[in-house]
Amino acid sequence: MELDELRERLEPFMRSHLDDPGATISSVEKGPGHAGFSYFFEVVSEGLRTSYFLRLPPPGVKWEGTADLTRQVAAVTAIKDTDVPHAPILWSGTDERWFGSPYFVQPRLEGDTLKDSYPSRFSDAQLRDMARQAMVALTGIHRVDPGKAPYLGEYWGYEFDVNRWDRFYERAAEPELLALQPRVKELLLEKIPHESRIAIYHGDFQWTNLLYSPAGKLSAVIDWELCGIGPVLNDLGWICVFSDPAAWAHEQNIRMPHGDELEAWYRESCGSDPGDIRWFKALAVYKFAIISGFNLMLHRRGKRDDPHWEEIKPSMKANMEYAMAMLTG
Repeated sequence: MELDELRERLEPFMRSHLDDPGATISSVEKGPGHAGFSYFFEVVSEGLRTSYFLRLPPPGVKWEGTADLTRQVAAVTAIKDTDVPHAPILWSGTDERWFGSPYFVQPRLEGDTLKDSYPSRFSDAQLRDMARQAMVALTGIHRVDPGKAPYLGEYWGYEFDVNRWDRFYERAAEPELLALQPRVKELLLEKIPHESRIAIYHGDFQWTNLLYSPAGKLSAVIDWELCGIGPVLNDLGWICVFSDPAAWAHEQNIRMPHGDELEAWYRESCGSDPGDIRWFKALAVYKFAIISGFNLMLHRRGKRDDPHWEEIKPSMKANMEYAMAMLTG
């Protein structure tokens, strides 16, 4: 949606929801993200200027999966009475008269995620504290009763978690870098950790989905597109491998604490043993390697211009080797 059209739609929406016929939209700008269409906008109402965040699904797609905004609303609403930092849902709905699609609106919070140059403003000691805050927040998410989010449905099973990546593997570029895929998949299916807790999980819990204030306080866990009901250790395995240099071969600057420290803080915050996360680390890099190959294929065929995947390519083989180590060590 063009910004001029969105401004025209936002004005009656905000006047209605603020119960202020004089409210005006002072600015609208596109926000970050790829899975949905997001916008920041400011409203002047009764002399006060307030900033908001609007999320819409991409145009021309079915409102399911990552485009099903009701899933995100359900997850964020489930944590509203917890200590998990989040941006509350102010308004949401499926009434198409406002934007032609489902939507939700949240307050715009100060700060940014740990991407680009933002981490450089913090000392190593601050980053350690920020990482620890993240682990406390993660355990808070995992404690939430999944019954508070019935819209998220039920867990589809470990086998589905493993097998769902087959169709992406079959289309991946540089298949020789994924030569270990058949054996890794076999081991994942053989060693399923059925004892893991099943509850609400975020689905993409990593540093670019955690919003920190300029003072280094975790303000919100954001971007819940991949949330669901399933083994909560998927989240822990995911963020731990992103903080373990052994899993990667491409050049990167990891200033956050090692994944082993993250795991220790998570366990400490849990107050009990959550179980062995090696299987979940293996699944994390297994699917990331396949995603990398698939996105590299899209880039090379001109379907999605993103040269970043060329930089990540060397890690596809390293990811699979790391998965093997987790499953056989």
